Amino acid sequence: MFVFEDMLLIPTEGIKEVLARVDRKLLTLALKGTSERLKEHFFQCMSQRGAEMLREDLEALGPVKIKEVEAAQQQIIAIVRQLEAEGVLSIRGTVGEQYVV
Repeated sequence: MFVFEDMLLIPTEGIKEVLARVDRKLLTLALKGTSERLKEHFFQCMSQRGAEMLREDLEALGPVKIKEVEAAQQQIIAIVRQLEAEGVLSIRGTVGEQYVV
């Protein structure tokens, strides 16, 4: 099962595709309350100015209901799945695979 934190497993090129399709307000809401590591993963895939603006938006957002954050994350996950269906990126083999030796 793909969860929002699994976005860390998507390479830079894939995150750039996601960023191209996601509204910035939706992304800001989805990143609220996530790990700093995940936020940095997104920031690294953006222009310096874009990352700076997103940081400012996150700080200005204030308290948000968890269900709103989760709904935004689910919308972005749906976009990731759509990109996968189109063959633009692949999340197979990156999420929760376990091997028996």
